[in-house]
Amino acid sequence: MNKEYSVVNRILEINELNELKAYLSELPDIDSVRTNLLDEFLKYARYSNVTEWNRAVRLCECLAIVGWGEHEGLEAVKTSYFNGNPNTFFINRYGQPRFRDAVWSKRKEGLAIDGNLTFFHKSADAPSMTCESIHGTGVAQNIGLCSQRNWIPKNPIGITRGLANCYENSKSVIDSMETKLKDALHRRMRPELYGNSLDMILITCSFSFCDGPHCKTNYIIADEARKLKQKDFYPALLEMFSEKEIEANGYFLRNRFTYGPFRHETGLVRVGIVFEKEFSLLSHQIQKETLSRYLLEAVEHVSARLARKLDYDFALMIQDFKAVLEDWCQCKDSL
Repeated sequence: MNKEYSVVNRILEINELNELKAYLSELPDIDSVRTNLLDEFLKYARYSNVTEWNRAVRLCECLAIVGWGEHEGLEAVKTSYFNGNPNTFFINRYGQPRFRDAVWSKRKEGLAIDGNLTFFHKSADAPSMTCESIHGTGVAQNIGLCSQRNWIPKNPIGITRGLANCYENSKSVIDSMETKLKDALHRRMRPELYGNSLDMILITCSFSFCDGPHCKTNYIIADEARKLKQKDFYPALLEMFSEKEIEANGYFLRNRFTYGPFRHETGLVRVGIVFEKEFSLLSHQIQKETLSRYLLEAVEHVSARLARKLDYDFALMIQDFKAVLEDWCQCKDSL
């Protein structure tokens, strides 16, 4: 048994991250270890079954510990596709996908890659690997899919939207949020300086919209002092409008902000922000300023809640976030 083979097999046997880190730190010639891990990872970047995906995850965890060297750092992510089935892929620090991206189907025998929902994304670290080099969907296996437990440094503030719908006067602002603002966050945030106990504050923005007389959602923002729960929204809405008015106008009562729990295993906390119809009646500049104010409030709230629990430089992270928001609001070319 050669040395490289024994190292790879040993890391597959170690389940705890602390033990994995201790084992890797004791190995001599870390550069050689990194090279072997990278070579092994490239074998499984084109995974075709659960076992191969899980091996790729473990290799990414090891490379997150020893560093990717001159190569592009990647993170192995398992999430859910819109149909609820598992979705696995690799992303770099900018959220750009690399190598195989697959949705899995649930079969009697277990999980298998859905051949109609598998994609390939090129990587400069393996230019010869193309979609043609990805073969088959593999056999179904009754094994759970893993997700990376230690994440690469990346922008810790994710901003997305719920439904794609919105009022016409908000489209350009929201498009700018999803392109210019997100790109600036990826480029200008400094995750290496903040710490690694938090992976991301993921903020989902939900906007009021009207796509026709029978397809509309107009949010009414609840009084924060009432601290309403989900079950309270409709009864409280009936105190404000009749059933006929609610149905005709597509009214939904919601809190401005909703905050989910912090997940230590993923480093993720989710936040929701809701926008009423009146938001879309504002000028584009005021919309950007309002949106920025709510985004900052959400991040500051989460930071205050987690500051005593996590070893993380929230103050520096907020400082950087403010600078990006200010430039976005001012439409600076240097954004």
